[in-house]
Amino acid sequence: MLTLFHTDGCHLCEEAWALLETAGLTERTCRRDIIDDPAWLAAYRVRIPVLRDEAGCELGWPFDLAALRRFTALLP
Repeated sequence: MLTLFHTDGCHLCEEAWALLETAGLTERTCRRDIIDDPAWLAAYRVRIPVLRDEAGCELGWPFDLAALRRFTALLP
């Protein structure tokens, strides 16, 4: 499972979600709005969108489809 940290109205977050759609990863990705948790807000306020895997590895923006595929290549 992947987690995409985002917030509403973030055009970069929308671009990241579109890449996840292109890669066929939306079913394996949950979205978490950083405004919902003070710790997320503190950690990701100026870094979103950020994609995190279950091991805690993160892929920060900017990333493209190739980087996304490399990041997820080892996922079960």
